[in-house]
Amino acid sequence: MATEKDKLTVKNEGKTTIRGYGIELNDEKLSRIDRMVESYERRVAARLDEDYEQHTRRSDRVADKVAAFGGSWTFIIIFGCFLAVWILINLLPFLGLQFDPKPFILLNLILSFIAAFQAPIIMMSQNRQAARDKHESIIDFAINYKAEQEIDDMQRHLHRMEVELKEIKELLRERG
Repeated sequence: MATEKDKLTVKNEGKTTIRGYGIELNDEKLSRIDRMVESYERRVAARLDEDYEQHTRRSDRVADKVAAFGGSWTFIIIFGCFLAVWILINLLPFLGLQFDPKPFILLNLILSFIAAFQAPIIMMSQNRQAARDKHESIIDFAINYKAEQEIDDMQRHLHRMEVELKEIKELLRERG
């Protein structure tokens, strides 16, 4: 699968050329561009995180953390171990610790309670994440639109320069 960089560039003898423009970039220039892009992405992400911290209530952040933990392997492993221990304690009569006999009614009550509270918390977190994703997509669109405007400006400038060069060549031919 070709990457975005592969679509824009062609490598020739250790140098990279931007397709359609004949601009050669060496490894130093490419790494500088990569660093600049990464720096910009980090600043945008930091700004979004700062905005998230400023505009969300504490209860919303708690819900996000609960949802993140509830959807993790750590939760699955801990909860699986909890269930296994619960069942073993209540199935093995020689331990003498049976407090929830075989249909495990208390365990079912606990599982229902967890599901009843965890599901809405996860849904709240997903709704906030969807709003954040929408905000990020608006920012991405604005950045892309600005970049497109700058590219159009550069293309107009290059076309103007080409016309001027053509006129200069014609004047040189007339004099020469």
